[in-house]
Amino acid sequence: MTPVSDPHLEVETGMHAAGARYVIGCDEVGRGAIAGPVAVGLCVVDSGLGAPPQGLRDSKLLSEKRREELAPLAAGWALYSAVGLASSDEVDRFGIVAALGIAGRRALVTLHEAGARVRESVVLLDGSHDWLSPALTRPLPVQTRVKADRDCVSVAAASVVAKVHRDRLMIDADAVHPGYGWSGNKGYGSAAHFAAIAELGATDFHRRTWLHA
Repeated sequence: MTPVSDPHLEVETGMHAAGARYVIGCDEVGRGAIAGPVAVGLCVVDSGLGAPPQGLRDSKLLSEKRREELAPLAAGWALYSAVGLASSDEVDRFGIVAALGIAGRRALVTLHEAGARVRESVVLLDGSHDWLSPALTRPLPVQTRVKADRDCVSVAAASVVAKVHRDRLMIDADAVHPGYGWSGNKGYGSAAHFAAIAELGATDFHRRTWLHA
């Protein structure tokens, strides 16, 4: 098996050279869960940033303990970082793609309110589909890239920040609605999670349109 290389700043550097003052790495977390919000993480970088935290990678390639260690380092390394959420109810009402856009828009608003110069930025979005632009009243330049969370350090940082933020929400929710194992499964559809729904019923934290009869 070919080893996974560490993410780098080559893509972001190329975007800066092409005229982007800032690059906003963007990644989503919780898209496939059956409970809890979907989260979109954003990390802003410019051409003057130093080396990223050692060991920073796509959140899926890191242990929970390592993500917890790296999240504050990633947020501190970026010029700005933010996480936006769309609730399980919004996923049910609008669909997951629109909910991703809602969460991304909220994260951009948070960046703007923190002082980030969003209008001078290009968004580097993980994946092949731009789900963000339709949610914006004033579109930003968006560049999609498959496996950007693996290859681009700004996106890897966004993925870690978003994953840790959402995981903590699910752990807190597990204390309010015990029995579904959210502190472990983080809202994803494990066999034990579906068994708990069958026994206890669904909660308002579940995406009810995603549950099978």
